[in-house]
This record gives sequence, structure tokens and C-alpha cells, in this order.
Amino acid sequence: MGSDEPAAAERADTRRPRSVYGVGTEPDARFSLANERTALAWVRTGLGLVAGGVALTSFATFADMPGVLDVVAGVACLAGAGFAGYALVAWRRNERALRLRRRLPSPSGLPVLVAGVVVLGLLIAGYAVGAATGS
Repeated sequence: MGSDEPAAAERADTRRPRSVYGVGTEPDARFSLANERTALAWVRTGLGLVAGGVALTSFATFADMPGVLDVVAGVACLAGAGFAGYALVAWRRNERALRLRRRLPSPSGLPVLVAGVVVLGLLIAGYAVGAATGS
């Protein structure tokens, strides 16, 4: 390698956020990139929930459906925003653990996502059955 390598290693790390990049040592790039891909997947999940909420409320408006669908749509949009925020928190927490050579924390968002999808599915199924039977 060239003579620039030691000089580059001695330069101060100016990346942000400092709370992540200012601690520990540089982990293997593959692990950092995997952590970033996971965070992006959480953002995509959040975006999907927001898009689903927008579609649901639009459908309810065009179909002249009751406000219950607007409530479900609002919950989906709020959950989507929450998962996008969780992506940043989880990315930061995992990246710090990688840099400090600590064990990765357990994924706390996954059980919430699964429970939310199950509840949302049950609510929509209950609404559909109720609407079909005229109850």
C-alpha cells in the first residue's frame, strides 16, 4: 500500500453522527453495510404502511365508506412513521455495538411489527365479515 495510508488513518473522523462514528474502532465494512440494509428495510416497511394507509383512506373516500377505515388508515400511517423512526434508532444502536465490539442488541421492533400486522389484519377481517353479514 502507498505512503498515504498511515496519514489517512491518522485524520480525524468527521462523519456524523458523532455519537456513532466517534466511538470504538472501524468494524468490517460488510457488517456496517448489512446494518444499513436492515435499517433501509425498516424504512421501506414504514413507507409501505404509510402508502397503505393513504390508499385505504383514499379508497374509503371514493367508495363512500364509514370512518372506521379512516381510523385504520391513520393507525397504519402512524405505525409507518414509528417504524421509520425505529430504523434510525436501531441502526445507531447496532452500529455502536459493532464499533465497540459488543454483542448486538436484540431486535425490539420485530415483535411490535408482527403484533401490529396481526391486529390490523384482524381488524380489517372483522370489518369485512361484519360488512358482508350486515351486522
